[in-house]
Amino acid sequence: MTKASDIRTKTVDELSDELLKLKKEQFNLRFQRATGQLENTARVRQVRRDIARVKTIHAQKAASAAKAK
Repeated sequence: MTKASDIRTKTVDELSDELLKLKKEQFNLRFQRATGQLENTARVRQVRRDIARVKTIHAQKAASAAKAK
């Protein structure tokens, strides 16, 4: 699980890359669950919350950048 303070130090491009990585992981976890191969079921929840954290901070950075212009 990543902390919000760690995410805030990243740039907008890094956040986009992180979001893409988490979405791929989420897809793989869903696929594993459907085929009965998922062992760590708690990871699904962690990834979902990490995606929400990254999206929230990405939106905050985008809004502050738009306000600064």
